[in-house]
Amino acid sequence: MTHRRRSRRPPAAPAQAQAQAQTAESAPADATPPWRGRELLLLARERQVLERERAADAHARGSRPARRHSALSAAQIAMLQQANANLVIASMEAVTLTEQVQQARNALLHQTHHDALTGLPNRVLLRDRLRQAIELAGRGRRRLAVMFLDLDRFKTINDSLGHGVGDLLLQLVARRLVGFVRRSDTVSRQGGDEFVLMFPEIEQADDAGLFAQKILLAMAAPHLVEHHALHVGVSIGIGIYPDDGADADSLIRHADTAMYHAKENGRNTYCFFEPAMNTRAVLRQSTEASLRLALARQEFVLHYQPKIDLASGTVVGVEALVRWQHPQRGLLAPAEFVPIAEECGLILPLGRWVLRQACWQAQDWHLAGWPPMTMAVNASPLEFGASDFVEHLRSTLAETGLAPGRLEIELTEGVLMRDASVSGGVLQAVAELGVKLAIDDFGTGYSSLSYLSQFPIHTLKIDQSFVSQIGASAADATIVSAVIGMGKSLRKRVIAEGVETAAQCAFLRHHDCDEGQGFLFGRPMTADAIALLLRAGPRPCELL
Repeated sequence: MTHRRRSRRPPAAPAQAQAQAQTAESAPADATPPWRGRELLLLARERQVLERERAADAHARGSRPARRHSALSAAQIAMLQQANANLVIASMEAVTLTEQVQQARNALLHQTHHDALTGLPNRVLLRDRLRQAIELAGRGRRRLAVMFLDLDRFKTINDSLGHGVGDLLLQLVARRLVGFVRRSDTVSRQGGDEFVLMFPEIEQADDAGLFAQKILLAMAAPHLVEHHALHVGVSIGIGIYPDDGADADSLIRHADTAMYHAKENGRNTYCFFEPAMNTRAVLRQSTEASLRLALARQEFVLHYQPKIDLASGTVVGVEALVRWQHPQRGLLAPAEFVPIAEECGLILPLGRWVLRQACWQAQDWHLAGWPPMTMAVNASPLEFGASDFVEHLRSTLAETGLAPGRLEIELTEGVLMRDASVSGGVLQAVAELGVKLAIDDFGTGYSSLSYLSQFPIHTLKIDQSFVSQIGASAADATIVSAVIGMGKSLRKRVIAEGVETAAQCAFLRHHDCDEGQGFLFGRPMTADAIALLLRAGPRPCELL
């Protein structure tokens, strides 16, 4: 009997083992062959080997992610460094911006409390300092002084030389005042040509008077502005705490009132406040309020002062002068209300009313058959500076029917020279209308006479301050004769103002002055009185 050897089956390959395992798993549980356990064991071992190989591979590849991590960290460090640098720059810029904001705030605060032109404390800062000084003075039972300063005739300088020169002059005045006072004192500018000084440490009121005298002396020296040696005086009003007021506003107001009194007393002087001055201040305020109603109520009237031809003694013209027929105070002269009208702006409607009424009256005289006369009307700076000045002249002449050659506009030198280029054009337009132009108060204003040849001037009026001294001052007599000669050489008509004596009249006639105006020939009078004067006929100097 032949026996066959049973061949042993070799181990299955992994793929075969997996196939067999899947076949075994798909078979029923009771059909699992006996070699199933061995194959499962082999499969588990193979899985362990694969996991170890994968771990080794991962470990081998792990060095590369570590290197990438190191590289990324360096980039991040660079980014952090850049961000830190930007943060430092931003912090520095923030500090700079904060400083700029603070500087802007400081500048705004300075502008709020200081005058832009002079750099002096303004009225806001002055009142704050004055309130503090009053509180301290009240506790210590001490006195303090407030001075209100106003430059005399500053407007003339401003009008004749221009606002640029005026501003430079204000700066020089401010500098001189600051150099004069003590460190504890305050110099402030209220606006325009007005300054207020505070002296918080004085023993008695007379000390303020001494300070005022020193200020007047200090201001007497000329101010050099663009090759001009300008002399400017100051009028000073003084208020004393607690005598003249217990608060800042009262002290300043009373010092202002005293300053106006100083101007009325001749200017370039000082006055202490007195209670009686309040009465005048109240009257001034009342006058301004009444002025605003006077035009509507037709309370103004015109008077006319004759102009005499000195060679023949005949009336050749009149000057129209306004009067106010006040319902309570009677007939008021121009000096009592015209300055107030100029300050409050009412001079423009008042001046235009005067022009219209004067032209109507001149036309009435012409229609009545009286000999030809020139009607002279003064034009204020505000009127002359109005944009429609020439047009208003034209329309007034057309409305009244007056021939332009019978109207003469009187202007001061300061008005002409305020802006020579503009003035020249306006004057030329006026002359083209046929209206005459006269220089009033000649010799007291602008120092240059070149404008006499530039502008179409017809008449020069010698100021009465020279005429009144003809018999008393050889120098003034020489000035008068020189002006007459100059006027003749320039072919201008010359009128002497303020003629009051026959001797003055004879002097003027001897030197060939054309016309005279003054009390010797007649005071300002009504239109009816002028008609009587015309009927009386010529009155030569030798018959006066």
